Amino acid sequence: MLEIRHLRTLIALRDTGSLVEAADRVCVTQSALSHQLKELEARLGGELFVRKSRPLRFSEAGKRLLRLAEEVLKQIDTAERDLRKLFHGEAGRLYMAIECHSCFNWLMPTVNEFRNQWPAVELDFSGGFMFEPLPALVQGEVDLVVTSDPQPLKGIEYEPSFSYEMQIALAKDHPLASRAYLRPEDLRDQTIITYPVERERLDIFQYFLDPAGISPAAVRQSELTLMMVQLVASGRGVCALPNWVLAEYVDQALICVRPAGPDGVWPRLYAAVREEQSGLPFVQDFLALVRAHCLNKLPGVRPVQK
Repeated sequence: MLEIRHLRTLIALRDTGSLVEAADRVCVTQSALSHQLKELEARLGGELFVRKSRPLRFSEAGKRLLRLAEEVLKQIDTAERDLRKLFHGEAGRLYMAIECHSCFNWLMPTVNEFRNQWPAVELDFSGGFMFEPLPALVQGEVDLVVTSDPQPLKGIEYEPSFSYEMQIALAKDHPLASRAYLRPEDLRDQTIITYPVERERLDIFQYFLDPAGISPAAVRQSELTLMMVQLVASGRGVCALPNWVLAEYVDQALICVRPAGPDGVWPRLYAAVREEQSGLPFVQDFLALVRAHCLNKLPGVRPVQK
């Protein structure tokens, strides 16, 4: 019998193009996913994929089943949302603030979709380098904070959204571009270009340089991501940003990127909410929309297993 989990697996395979990443997406092992697919093909009496194709390609039967998955899962998501509204009401307030200054490019599509689904929820968001969102959340001035730097605050819960790789951007002709990955000591004589926020809140210092006791030659700040990339491209320094941010500039051949260390650095992005609001249906729905949008649209991000 065809099950909902099979449909979700097909969507994950379509989005990722590989068994390894699809297994991460649906939170099972690669072995369990392979077994699930073989069992499904045996039940249906035919192959759903072109074997040994990279990226993974669907057979005609697989494409037909994929269309069904798209239709059914969309209807299920809509029905669940409608039921939450019926059971718990539609109105409320969701004021958001952003500590992750690279998040605007995916936040706005999510906000627009949420507005369509929850028109009675009063929605607004704030951002800025001098604004301190987490204290504002504690005081009730905002209701949700997007952050990669969770702090132990009374009454605040942190819902993991996804993991991303912090990549180091270099000019294409930079001497370090020949390395497969960078070590902390490689940046000792470099200028690091960052957003104008506290050093301890920046991924490159918190997860890479400070644990190794390394300080760069200089730090230069810019409020604009594009300006940071242009400075890197012109050889005036290096910067560290999430992989999904840098992907478009790599595609444009403006810069190259390297991982921080042989295994890379993979921080998590969180949504911080007050405990008394975390279970509200429209809050949970917004968090689900964030996860779904980012895992489907942002290159190189990974789901977080709770």
